[in-house]
Amino acid sequence: MSMNHIRPWRNIERRKSRQIHVGNVPVGGDAPIAVQTMTNTLTTDAKATIEQVLAAAEAGADIVRVSVPDEASARALKEIVRESPVPIVADIHFHYKRGIEAAEAGAACLRINPGNIGDEKRVAEVIRAARDYKCSIRIGVNAGSLEKQLLEKYGEPCPDAMLESGLDHIKILQDHDFHEFKISVKASDVFMSAAAYQMLADTTDAPIHLGITEAGGLMSGTIKSAIGLGQLLWMGIGDTLRVSLSADPVEEVKVGYEILKSLGLRHRGVNIISCPSCARQGFDVIKTVETLEDRLAHIKTPMSLSIIGCVVNGPGEALMTDVGFTGGGAGSGMVYLAGKASHKMSNDQMVDHIVQEVEKKAAALESESAAPEAGE
Repeated sequence: MSMNHIRPWRNIERRKSRQIHVGNVPVGGDAPIAVQTMTNTLTTDAKATIEQVLAAAEAGADIVRVSVPDEASARALKEIVRESPVPIVADIHFHYKRGIEAAEAGAACLRINPGNIGDEKRVAEVIRAARDYKCSIRIGVNAGSLEKQLLEKYGEPCPDAMLESGLDHIKILQDHDFHEFKISVKASDVFMSAAAYQMLADTTDAPIHLGITEAGGLMSGTIKSAIGLGQLLWMGIGDTLRVSLSADPVEEVKVGYEILKSLGLRHRGVNIISCPSCARQGFDVIKTVETLEDRLAHIKTPMSLSIIGCVVNGPGEALMTDVGFTGGGAGSGMVYLAGKASHKMSNDQMVDHIVQEVEKKAAALESESAAPEAGE
């Protein structure tokens, strides 16, 4: 059994939301928190977009969003949906007709921006298409594109304005007897986003899509998203998330999983616990970890690996991981399996050996999870 068990003091009580579906992916209720990303290719370049969708899905994306800004993109969407292994969300902004076309093209969900989509009549047309083609809808409120009347009322973007925008559009959907929707209230400001999401969570049972919009580059955006999304997830808020980075969509997926893994909310692949390295290290920790991250990227089974440079914290960390290596002296270190010291291994052979041990453990865990329960 993997050592990634959840201890009582680490449990997060998730907000109770109703469940909807984005294609075959359940969102809300007791479903796992779904990880999303968005392509950044021209949608009209179906080949390039499909390649990005496939790469994101391989990295673990449950759902991928594709922008549909024009009629040509809506036409290309049909091929993209056909080739995608995961549900596709069509991102609709300024023209409601793109939403109708995207539904016809097979999109699993339509993301509409209340500040841009237009009046209730236009929203009603999108709702009709969503119902006809069995799409869900995401109400995507954004602080940077709030409705004019709300900006006049509140003077500037703020959590109250974002909440009012979201609730107004929830009412439109519900008035049209449409309930397969989720909602987001994103801002680039962490404080504004967090406040708006907390208020939203208190006023609706709709599934919530989390995100800090325009978060920034890979490093700064990761930190900003981890702070903003992390605190909300810790409070039990959030049913699906997208980490918005000025980076490859695959990186968004990786960061999303790392945030969820750090809170014990989802596990995928190898969680490497490593020291920052210092003069006590018995081998090059930083280079070793970089190499192992690359060579173990294909492992999808949840498991833990500790890579510690010396015996100060190494044995203690290894006690809590599936596989571990602790640096020693004379060019070798100790390999730990299931928390127990197992055998010594030379530093120059250590990486290949650890990869083998991790692959062996992953195969054993896969076999264990696939085995029928007693009495079946």
